[in-house]
Amino acid sequence: MMVGHALLAFALAALVANRYWPAERALTFGVVAGAFATIPDVDMAYALVGLAQAGFGGVWSMTNAFWGSSQLVHRAVTHSLVVALVAAPGFVLLTGRRDKRAVGAVILSALVWISFAESGVLGGGVMLVFVLAGTALALAVDARTDLQPRELLLAAAFGLLSHPFGDVFTGEPPQFLYPFDTVLLHNRVALYPPDPTLNLLAIFGVELAAAWLAVFAYFRLRDGHRDHEKRLLGHVHGRATLGAGYALTALFLPAPTLDVSYHFVFSVLAVGAVGVGPKLYPLRSFRVERDPRAWLCTGMAAVTVAVLAYAGAYITA
Repeated sequence: MMVGHALLAFALAALVANRYWPAERALTFGVVAGAFATIPDVDMAYALVGLAQAGFGGVWSMTNAFWGSSQLVHRAVTHSLVVALVAAPGFVLLTGRRDKRAVGAVILSALVWISFAESGVLGGGVMLVFVLAGTALALAVDARTDLQPRELLLAAAFGLLSHPFGDVFTGEPPQFLYPFDTVLLHNRVALYPPDPTLNLLAIFGVELAAAWLAVFAYFRLRDGHRDHEKRLLGHVHGRATLGAGYALTALFLPAPTLDVSYHFVFSVLAVGAVGVGPKLYPLRSFRVERDPRAWLCTGMAAVTVAVLAYAGAYITA
């Protein structure tokens, strides 16, 4: 869901910002918000330790080792609304004058020490990685964009605060109020409880919808209000219909669920490779499409068709 977090934050932030700012500035604001929405997932860095300990033992055993290790800290210290509200101003303060940088350093250091006291060395280490990643991003944005501190604060806060809500559908719910013991959500939210496979497909559909919303936002802001929908559809080529062939996998691949979904996710995303295929013409030789927007839109359309085709095959099987 890391990509989904970034795309949704980008789309919502950019579209709302465009109501008040020019399109180019709104795009910048959206990109920054999307970048900050990925920062909480730096807690996955610890999973690399588990992967290294497992060694090379095949794709599935390595995948299990990666995700198994990640569960020790994932969606805990960095997925907190409390932490986000404290960290966002801390990151922004580090981009200011010396006195403000000192305050920001104190705030962010306090987060690390509190995490160390509450969750031990592992929790403190993960929070340190989170602080370093957020600081690096804030400094890069300050150096390369013209966003003012207040605007940077809004983008950082929106990205960090929006992230945990996207994780309520998969795995264990985030610790929304860490370091406090209050639990807001005990179990993940199921979109279709009766069938675990259709529930997974529904969640995957939500992620696809977030991706399409981000693409829509990009075309709307880049092309203005003139025929942006047509411009978007114009980048979807007919070969996206090849994704319908993915329905055949329902006959020989195990039905995916949230607990075992790797084979489905990896294979259905691979369908997106048709986006970089050649454009075929009936009366002349093919030529390779050179527009990255066409690659993206056609690949996403192929994946969308594949998921819908698989869902139809699964329901009727």
